[in-house]
Amino acid sequence: MGAEVGIIMGSQSDWPVLKEAAAMLDALEVPYETRIVSAHRTPDRLWDYGRTAAERGLKAIVAGAGGAAHLPGMMASKTLVPVIGVPMQTRALQGVDSLYSIVQMPRGFPVATMAIGGPGAANAGLMAAQILALSDPALAQRLAAWRAALSASIPEEPEDD
Repeated sequence: MGAEVGIIMGSQSDWPVLKEAAAMLDALEVPYETRIVSAHRTPDRLWDYGRTAAERGLKAIVAGAGGAAHLPGMMASKTLVPVIGVPMQTRALQGVDSLYSIVQMPRGFPVATMAIGGPGAANAGLMAAQILALSDPALAQRLAAWRAALSASIPEEPEDD
């Protein structure tokens, strides 16, 4: 089966964070692809990726970006495939700049925006799986089992160290 989720990033340095989304998709057995697609340095690659996403079978795109963080919004302008934005932590403003850039989209080009960094990337993977699970009963069962296991892993009472 081909990729159903695209994980795209502005540069190689974003991959260590976006691996959290990939790990979540691996755990849920969701096929995905990864690409470096810079909004500023490779705009033609961005246009091609967005223009062909649906016809290639993608049903969700996780887009991580830092700094100006234009990648998720620009991707949303080029495709009808849902885009899930992951702000990267930055040195200057700890990722708040990226968060604001991704979350403040103009009307007509929504981006589902997650938290900054690794936790946001993991949730982006889960969000992509939830989107796909709407039309995939087997994935919905795997997702329900994953959530049940998470709940079961939380003790009812605190333990002494």
